[in-house]
Parts: sequence; structure tokens; C-alpha cells
Amino acid sequence: MSISQELYPTEEDYLYEEEVLRNPNNLKLWWRYLIARSDAPFKKRAIIYERALKSLPGSYKLWHAYLRERLEIVRNLPITHSLYQTLNNTFERALATMHKMPRIWTMFLQSLTHQKLITRTRRTFDRALCALPVTQHDRIWECYLVFVSQKGVPIETSLRVYRRYLKYDPSHIEDFIEFLINSELWQEAAERLAGVLNDDQFYSIKGKTKHRLWLELCDLLTQHASEISGLNVDAIIRGGIRKFTDEVGRLWTSLADYYIRRCLLEKARDVFEEGMTTVVTVRDFSVIFDAYSQFEDSVLSIKLENMDDSDEDGNEDDIGEDDEEDDRLDIEKLKKRIGCFWLTDDKDVDMRLARYEHLMDRRPELANSVLLRQNPHNVEQWHRRVKLFDGNPTKQILTYTEAVRTVDPMKAVGKPHTLWVAFAKLYESHGDVSNARVIFNKAVQVNYKAVDHLASIWCEWAEMELRHRNLNVALELMRRATAEPSVEVKRRVAADGNEPVQMKVHKSLKLWTFYVDLEEGLGTLESTRAVYEKILDLRIATPQIIINYAMLLEEHKYFEDSFKVYERGVKIFKYPHVKDIWVTYLSKFVERYGKSKLERAREIFEKAVEEAPAESVKPLYLQYAKLEEDYGLAKRAMRVYDQATKAVPPNEKLGMYEIYIARAADIFGLPKTREIYEQAIESRLPDKDVKVMCLRYAELEKNLGEIDRARALYKHASQFADPRSDPDFWNKWEQFEVHHGNEDTFREMLRISRSVSASYSQTHFILPEYLMQKDQMQTLDEAKDVLKKAGVADDEMAALERQLLPTTNDTSAKDAGRRLGFVSAGLQQNGETAANTEDIELPEDSGSEDEEKVEIAQKEVPDAVFGGLVRKRDEADDKATDSENKENDGHVGALERIKRMRRGA
Repeated sequence: MSISQELYPTEEDYLYEEEVLRNPNNLKLWWRYLIARSDAPFKKRAIIYERALKSLPGSYKLWHAYLRERLEIVRNLPITHSLYQTLNNTFERALATMHKMPRIWTMFLQSLTHQKLITRTRRTFDRALCALPVTQHDRIWECYLVFVSQKGVPIETSLRVYRRYLKYDPSHIEDFIEFLINSELWQEAAERLAGVLNDDQFYSIKGKTKHRLWLELCDLLTQHASEISGLNVDAIIRGGIRKFTDEVGRLWTSLADYYIRRCLLEKARDVFEEGMTTVVTVRDFSVIFDAYSQFEDSVLSIKLENMDDSDEDGNEDDIGEDDEEDDRLDIEKLKKRIGCFWLTDDKDVDMRLARYEHLMDRRPELANSVLLRQNPHNVEQWHRRVKLFDGNPTKQILTYTEAVRTVDPMKAVGKPHTLWVAFAKLYESHGDVSNARVIFNKAVQVNYKAVDHLASIWCEWAEMELRHRNLNVALELMRRATAEPSVEVKRRVAADGNEPVQMKVHKSLKLWTFYVDLEEGLGTLESTRAVYEKILDLRIATPQIIINYAMLLEEHKYFEDSFKVYERGVKIFKYPHVKDIWVTYLSKFVERYGKSKLERAREIFEKAVEEAPAESVKPLYLQYAKLEEDYGLAKRAMRVYDQATKAVPPNEKLGMYEIYIARAADIFGLPKTREIYEQAIESRLPDKDVKVMCLRYAELEKNLGEIDRARALYKHASQFADPRSDPDFWNKWEQFEVHHGNEDTFREMLRISRSVSASYSQTHFILPEYLMQKDQMQTLDEAKDVLKKAGVADDEMAALERQLLPTTNDTSAKDAGRRLGFVSAGLQQNGETAANTEDIELPEDSGSEDEEKVEIAQKEVPDAVFGGLVRKRDEADDKATDSENKENDGHVGALERIKRMRRGA
């Protein structure tokens, strides 16, 4: 037998062959060989695998990869192919050493299951369970249950396997019950399910409740009533009806279905009727009614089929008896004919058909009656009841009449006025407008629970008149509805003590809004203004009504009157409701007058920002500043921005300062922004915002060439940046020092980093944060007591006590409020900066010699680069030297000065 040339090693394989021959027990060499020949034919790779496994029979990695490739080879082949037998033999050889590996077992078992080798598969499953420890049996049982659930496996085998599995894990009883149901073993399934329900400690792994399991048992008992015996089905189902209140209709139908399957049809009908008369929900009623109608339909169909068959038999008997003699005096035959009377005959098709039709006709009314029995004041159900009689106006009118008589507006669920409106629209739809007006007239006299209900009826009445082009009638109706009751009527109602809604409807905003819309569309400007003024007098106006009123006057060129309306609006309403009025008022005023009435506009803006709360003041200030930029002075605009930064809430200060700085840079240039940056940093911004401002200020100073000022800003911002939680800040500072600093400044940055890290560690881990707030700590003794309870040692408490003691210094209050490390761009104040007396305790091995040395190359810049700046620098140095000499002269005596003058001469 010749061996194919492609199976021999090639020149490229010699290197790998030498390595594996030199060290055949090295897994990495074999694996590298296989990876290098991943594109080779499988036969060649199989030889390599076999050689490798011969040297390393206990390698799981090699066996797993080899078996996976063999599985891929036979994936698309028929199960009768010879390669499957080779694959099985390979698995058997692998299990000789890999019998403790569950993954190899599952791959083998899944392959056998696919090959439909039932006996061998079952025995292999048993071998796997014997070979693996119990803790890994769940992986085998999962595949085992899939195998026994397949078609073709004997039922007895599946039952025995499932019973064995339940001994291993009894919690999967539901899977066994499901298997029994699928296998049509109803008796054992019902018994197992009943046992589960009787077990109070049972917990469903599938998330099924007791009620769900109980319903499954009822379905099982009723659907297979003839196959299941030994259980009292009627008592079980009625007990469930008493125990569970939901889905009662399904239980009633289950009980009726049980009697139907037992051929007790009249008993089943009695159960249906009993269920329909006892349920209290529409869902249960629908379930029972549908089952009842289906039952009657089925019985009727069977009767019709039987009647057709009996008619054919009767015709054949008549043909054979035509020639016989008259038997009217035969008593036996007469009794037989009387017995066939329709009341006692099985051919009661007409009666059953009439019963079925009557049942179907009653359904809508019966379902609606269930809801109305629950609550007769349910308006929505009355509307649905009317829709049931669609096409029958007489019944609809009777239903509406019954509804408006039954529903109490004070107890109604829903909107009772909709019944009156729908009643009137029914007459209107049939062209009877006069009766619709009668209905509306009666409706406005009913005492409703809410004023809005009565207002809606007035509006609907007016809309009906508008639909029929009765414009003046609609206006008159609105005047009548908004008319204030007379003094006599008010006195009479006050004497009764029960004020109806008719006494309050004249203040309904809905009515007045509809009325003013009618006047705008149908009336004149004077009448519309009168309605708006009446609304304002009644104090029922909304901000939108104010804006609409002003817009109306503006459309008719009454600009000053519109501004007066805005003024009235801002006096009536407070924030936040007045915000829209202010914004509209200011926009319209600036749009109208612009620069011509600048002082007046400023007064309006000042009043607006004065009354506005901090949360709503930002857009007003921006609008104010825009006015100053467009029509006023730039300095006033900057003043407005400055006021805005102080007025907005803390969470908006940073954004306001950003706008302020951007506008100042555009108008006055970058140097102007220094003052704003200083103001922002010294203001009470949150710490994170102060850090952001310092970084931006430092970037500005760096761009302007002020390196020392930028470094001072970095130092100031460092107290707000923890090196452990905010590395970005320290990276920026480090890059800054690399580009612009020297070795000393870089070491100073590292020292500050350690100091800040130590301070944050003390704040967060030694002393609780709330104790660091002086206004929340009453006395130092209280802090010491808290620390003692927390388990802090005495020496640590002494150190903290020294930190908490107030420091005494002679600085002024203004200097004390300043933050250390901040360099001002303005005038320097007299006085020396207080030295930092706090020593930083560092570990012994953290000296400067042991620190990571950062060598920064320094190179002098030629003077030619600076040009004329060198001369100015030299002159400044000379002036500084002269001034220093003069200061020194002020401190020496007269004799010494004379000597110096002589030396100079």
C-alpha cells in the first residue's frame, strides 16, 4: 500500500520534525507544529495528532483539539458513514486517559445521540455517570434528558431515566411531569402534580405559582376525565373556586367541561348558568359565556346531524307502511306515537336553536349589566351600553334617560356631564335641534361636583349653535353663562348653606377663554378688550391670557397699551409663572424701541432681575447684557455680566464666568480677563470650578509669557486636586514644568503633590469630614469623644487637636480671607506672606537623594533672539541696582556714606 506524497514531511516541516524528535514530550513544540500546518490536509494533521498523542497520551489540549477537528470532518456526512466509526474509536481511545474530563464525555455523548445509537448511547451515559464525580453529574444529566426525550427512545427507558434523575435532583419534578404529559401518561402526571400541590415546601424552579400549578391540574383532570380515576374532580375544582378569587371563570368552565366529557350535558348546562350568575367580573363572565355558547353550538350541530339521519330512515319506513291497513285503534302504536311527541323526543332542534339565539342576543346586555351592578354610577359603562343599541335610536334615548336619572353626579366615576352632552348630540345628529336645546337647558341646571363639568356643557351648547350658524345665539349663551348671579340669589344660596356650581361658574377660566375666543373672531376690538378686562378684574387670568391680550393690542398698533398689560401681568404673578411674561415683555420692548428709550429699558431690566430668583435670573441678565452691547455702553455690559456672576446659583456660576470672560476678551482683549479670572477664583465657587478657572487662567498666563504667574496658579489649584483621584491636573502641571521649569521647580511640584496627598489622606481617613467643618463642630471635646469611640489612639488625637486649634496671627481680616499661593494681577499689598509652619512628615527613605532624578537640559538663549528686549532688561537691572543701593544708603550712617562718596570720586 503506497503512501501519498502529501503525507510525507516537506522541507518546511524539517525544522519542526527535528524539534519534536529532539524533545517529543514537549507539548509546546507539538502545538507549534500543528499551528504551522493549520492549512494542511486533515490526513496529514491527523498523523501529527496521532504522533503527538502517542508521546503525550494525557494531554487534554491535544485530545480536545483532535476530537473537535474530527467532529468538524463528519459534520455534513450521513450517520452511516464509516468515519463515524473512526470517530467513536477515537473517543474511546481518548476516554482511556480522559475519563475524568466532562467536556470529552459530553462531546462523545452528543455525537452518539446524533448517530441514533440508542443502546450504545444509554450505556455510554451510564459509564460517564460512573466515571465522573457527583459534582459534575449535572452536565451529563442535561444531555441525558435531551436524549431520552427524543422520538424513538422507548417510553419505559425514558421513565426509568427520569426516575433516576429525580433521585439525584428532586427539584426537577416539573420536567418529569411535562414529560409525562407529552408522553400521554395522564394518570401518573395527575398524581405527581397533586403530590406537588400537597407539598407545602415545594419551590418551583420555573417560577410557577401554586395557582398556576393548580390550574394545570384542573386542565389535566377535565381534559382527560375518562383516563384519570381516583380523584374527586368536582370537590377539587369547587375548592379552588373558593380558594382563588382570580380566573374564577376558567374554573367554572373547567368543571362544566368535566361533566361534558362525562356525557352529563344537563349538569354541564347548570354549571354554566350558575357560573354566569355568580361571577362579578366581565372577564370571568366572558370566559363562561364563550364556553357556554360553544357548548350549545356543538350540541346543536350534533342534533342537526342526527335529525338528517333519522329523516332518511323515516322516509324508508313510510314507503313500506303505505299499503298497510288503518291502525288508529292500535293502542301500542298510539303510545309509540305519543312517545315521539316533541317535548319528549330527542329531536328538540327548534328549542335548542331558539335557546342558542336567545343566549347570543343577551350577551352584550348581560356583560354590561355585570359592570353596572358593580357600580351603577360608572359613566363609561353607560356610554358603552348606549353603543350596544347603535342603529336603534329609541333604545338609545331610553338608555340615556335611565342613565341621567340613575347617575349621581356626586358619586359618579368619570364625567357625568358627558352623558348630557352625548344625549343632546343624539338629538342633533337626527336633526332635532330644539330637543337638543331642551336637553342642554336641563343639563345646566344639574348640580355637578366640579365647576369644569358645568362649564363644558355651556361650551358644548355654544359650539352646537356655531355649527348651525347661530353666531349671535352663541355669543348670548356665553354672556349668560359668564353673568354673575344677583345679590338676591347669593343671599338665598347662603341661607341654604349648600352652594351649587351654578354660583361659581361665572369664574370658570374655561368659559372665559372660550368667550374671549368668540369675541376675537366675531366681535369688535372694544368688546374683546372688555372681556379681557373682565377676566383681569375677576383675577382668573393666566400668564398666557396676559400675553394673548398684549399680542392683540400689538396687532392693532396699541403698543403702549400692550406694555401696560405686561406691567399688570408682572404685578399679578410671581415666579415661576411670570417668567414667560418678563421674557416676552423685554423682547417686545427692545424690538419696538431699541436705542430710542434706552433708559426706560434699563429700568425695566433692573426691575426684572431684581424680582427674579437666582434659578431664573440668568436668561434675563444675558438679555440685559445683549441690550447694552447692541445699544448701550460696553462698560455697562461688563457691569451687567459682573452682577450676573453674583446673582446666579452656585451651579451656574462657572458657566456665567465663561460667558463673561469670552465677552470681555472680544470687547477689551485678553488682559482685561485677568481681573475676571481673579474675581472668579476669589469668589465662593465650588472647589472643582475653582480648579477649572485656575487651569484656564494659568493657560492664559502661559500664552502671555507670564511663567511665574502660571506656576503660582498651579500651586493655588493644587489644594483642590487629590493626586489619586485627579491625575489629569498633575499631568498638566508636570508637562508645564518640563517645558518651562527647571529641576528646583519640578522638585517643588513633587513636594506639593506629596503634601496634598497627605492632607487628603488625613481628611478622609483619620477625621470624619463633618468634623472638619468648624461651624458644625461645637467644641473640641466633642470631636475628641467621637474619635475615642472610633478607636483613634491618644497620640493621634493630640495631633488632630493641634490641627483643629485656631491659629493666631496678626494679619488683617482682608489678608486672612485670601488663599495662599495666589498671585494678584493688581496692586501688591504691603506686608509679608505668612510662612507655612506645618512640617510634612516623610518616610526615612523618601529623601531628596533617593527621589527619581529628573534632569532637565538647560541652554542659554542667544541675545539676538530677544533683540531690543535685552537692552530694556539691562536697563531695568541697572535701575534695580541703583534703587537697592539707595535703600542700603538709608540704613548706614553718615560717616559711611561720606567714605563711599570719596571712594567713588
